[in-house]
Amino acid sequence: MGFTIAIVGRPNVGKSTLFNRLIGEKKAIIDDVSGVTRDRIYGESDWAGKVFNVIDTGGFVPRSEDVFEKHIREQVHIAMEEASLLLFVVDAATGITDLDDEFANLLRKAQKNVFLVVNKVDNQERRYDANEFYSLGIENVFFIASMTGSGTGELLDAVVERIPDDLPEDEAEAKIPKVCIIGQPNVGKSSLVNALLGEERNIVTDIAGTTRDSIHSLYNKFGKSFMMIDTAGIRRKNKVHENLEFYSVIRAINALDEADIALIVIDASKGITQQDLTIFKMAVKKRRGIIIAVNKWDLIEGKGSNTARDFEAEIKSKLAPFNDVPIVFISVLEKQRIFRIIETIDKVYENQTRKIPTSKLNEVMLKAIEHYSPPAVDGKLVKIKYVTQLPTHFPSFAFFTNHPKYIREAYRNYLENQLREKFDFTGVPVLIYFREK
Repeated sequence: MGFTIAIVGRPNVGKSTLFNRLIGEKKAIIDDVSGVTRDRIYGESDWAGKVFNVIDTGGFVPRSEDVFEKHIREQVHIAMEEASLLLFVVDAATGITDLDDEFANLLRKAQKNVFLVVNKVDNQERRYDANEFYSLGIENVFFIASMTGSGTGELLDAVVERIPDDLPEDEAEAKIPKVCIIGQPNVGKSSLVNALLGEERNIVTDIAGTTRDSIHSLYNKFGKSFMMIDTAGIRRKNKVHENLEFYSVIRAINALDEADIALIVIDASKGITQQDLTIFKMAVKKRRGIIIAVNKWDLIEGKGSNTARDFEAEIKSKLAPFNDVPIVFISVLEKQRIFRIIETIDKVYENQTRKIPTSKLNEVMLKAIEHYSPPAVDGKLVKIKYVTQLPTHFPSFAFFTNHPKYIREAYRNYLENQLREKFDFTGVPVLIYFREK
């Protein structure tokens, strides 16, 4: 299972700046206006050899009459339930506020691991003033300046100390693929699991959020075996849509850490939405195999011979540049094509675990390189002399060249397309490295 930290706190204390600092890129929009983070933002951090998930719980609703009661409190409750560790961010420049007290009271009751992060401690006077935050009664306190990075190294050291070492998997379980069934609320994830198993393993209602916890079910029929993880996991049925989506994202993150393949279920009547694309991008970043199941296909009226083809083309246009993904049109209610999912899981897992002999890899790829050589840069001739597959849990390849830094993205894409065409990596992200030789 993955380790997830959530950054919480009142508006305008520097949560997004800290988020960007922890993941090492400028992903969150930063502005002095409170509430500028409209979408929940997810990233990964790698520190001292350990990788963990980071969630920025922004997204304050400016039209709300009471921002704290109607939105921030919901965000904190979600983070308290779903995250492994909370970073409670406060502002040394303004001192303790009533909202900080409210947050502290919530967090003390949560019995959750909490680090109090006092931000904007960028001089000695601020450091002295920041001591007042000890009165909030939170044991682990860190003084940082996220804008400059001061103190964030010590914070990250403390975070990774809380990450447990990977536990050894059951040997038999480790040999079969794990598939997480993910997607937005009420698209038919639990119904799909029940249909595949042939039993009512999961509770199914028309209320989004029936599945509270991730449910593991072993599929073992017709000579095929894999573990299914149903990740509906939306608990608050009476909350705003944004927070239902926030729940689904956190659950998807944790399930993806455990799974080999992401089976993303979408609603045919809605098409692929921004939320679906968010989950898709997370799966790509985590190098998981990916299958898209378009459920409720029976509800699409006036289908012609080209309807599915056009629908698939539209989906793949939104998945670009990685659109070499299998798309299966199903109806769980009518039991249409659901067992094609089994065949597709088997194929994607085979692609994901494929190991290509080095001799065969060089025979094929060096011909492709000879057919279209890397363009020269600044008069320097770029030559690729050798390629090998790396020992990772997903397909990754190292190309050895005399000038690795001169190879452009377009040529990298060419090599990836050649690998996909010659060796079939449908449904699987492929990573390419260039190394000097």
